Amino acid sequence: MARKLQITVNHDLCVGNAMCETIAAKVFILNDDRQSEAKYPDADTEENILEAAENCPVSAIKVVDADTGETLFP
Repeated sequence: MARKLQITVNHDLCVGNAMCETIAAKVFILNDDRQSEAKYPDADTEENILEAAENCPVSAIKVVDADTGETLFP
């Protein structure tokens, strides 16, 4: 069973590069300010979500195991 993830995007850091949207398009969308939002956190695999977070050029994405509180990235 896949673990439930809590995904947050720090809008003070996000520059709208859209790498996350390219890698995990089912999860991330760009809002009206061209900043990423994790709109559908359960819509893709953990592997793709972590890859998207790791490829953010400004490390604006934080991924946490929602059940345990363990930080998975960064």
